Amino acid sequence: MSDQAWVVRTNVQIVEGQRPQSGRAEICVGRRIVGRFLHTGIGDQLHFAGRDWAVVCHFSAGGSAFESEIWGENEQFMPVFRGEVFQSITFRLRDAAGYEEAKRALEGDQRITVDAHRESDFYMQQSQLLSRILRILAMVITSIMAVGAIFGAVNTMYASVASRAPEIAVLLTLGYRPVSILASFLVESAIIAAVGGLIGCLLSLPINGIVTSTTNWASFSEIAFSFRVTPLLLAVGMGFAVVMGVLGGFFPALRAARLPVIQALRA
Repeated sequence: MSDQAWVVRTNVQIVEGQRPQSGRAEICVGRRIVGRFLHTGIGDQLHFAGRDWAVVCHFSAGGSAFESEIWGENEQFMPVFRGEVFQSITFRLRDAAGYEEAKRALEGDQRITVDAHRESDFYMQQSQLLSRILRILAMVITSIMAVGAIFGAVNTMYASVASRAPEIAVLLTLGYRPVSILASFLVESAIIAAVGGLIGCLLSLPINGIVTSTTNWASFSEIAFSFRVTPLLLAVGMGFAVVMGVLGGFFPALRAARLPVIQALRA
């Protein structure tokens, strides 16, 4: 990047150290990779591209993907990486409404071959493959654990029905309808699942803010991100737990509702 990056990127702030000086092999490291890799502290030396680079600052960028990057002066980086060419150029319009006009002007210039995008759209396209992989992985893991949860609820409720058969018989003898028996066991299963969901939510709180990383398969670069446990996610998790409990408890509850009184009394 050039010195203008600090003007264009209004959300980028140096949290420690000072900006790299022009003409020197100095770099600024995003805070999400500080501490996750060796030699990223202020005053340390990182060796890559056949050279040593002095770490002179750490920067934050409002939690964006820039915090997974290492910044250096373009005149220092270009000769040792891709040569004297720019892969991308970012600029900020005085008026955001002028984007379409600027896009037409750039893409209509026959002297250059360029694709113009809003930066938000560009990074969305870059992360589509990674997002798809993570989404599929999450769905597979969730499905496996959901099946396990349902079977756990089934076993628990079947054992409960078997141990309380005489009580069920007494309720039926007193005039309780089978649908009431069914509802009572479903409520019990839902309550047990809600307690389990609450414990799971509490156990998930410590991972809030933990930083990890993966490979962006579109650019083959590392991207660091932090886990976020939000109230909405907790609510969804609780709802999912209750639904799994109700599904797992339905057939045992149905069996309890259909249990013959004589058979239940003998049990």
